[in-house]
Amino acid sequence: MDTTFQLPARLGEKPATTPSNPHTQLNQQSGDRAIIESVTRWAFTTLPKAEEQPTRISVPGARAICLKREFPIVNQDAFMADREFAHFHPGSDGSMHLGLPMADAGEVIEKGWGELHPVVRKGWLPANFVMVYAPRNEAEAEVLKKIIYRSYQFATGEISGN
Repeated sequence: MDTTFQLPARLGEKPATTPSNPHTQLNQQSGDRAIIESVTRWAFTTLPKAEEQPTRISVPGARAICLKREFPIVNQDAFMADREFAHFHPGSDGSMHLGLPMADAGEVIEKGWGELHPVVRKGWLPANFVMVYAPRNEAEAEVLKKIIYRSYQFATGEISGN
């Protein structure tokens, strides 16, 4: 596995989130929705093997990042439902869920960028699915892009889940 995935520590306290489904972020969102919109736009225009689809697993209005049908699924644990490996939550939430290799999911949690999805504790998803908190500024948006790209690499089979 590529070992270059290293994140800076996220500054500040962990945001409040709901303890069960729907798993949402309750505070610490940016007042500027354009920040998350720029990340969303980047994801749907930059990742060539991915496409936007309605979510198959999240709340209504969530926007899923899915592996296009013409590409094989290599790492089954990269996907939440069908070919959906990540989704952006709608409205003011700004957070997202995605799959990562186990070590990378640990890095996201350890550095304060996210937390395990609560359904992991129930055994409904593998332990590599995390909520990534909404970016509060442009610098955090760049970190979020790095995390999304790593999820994309996992979904496309460019990196393994070991």
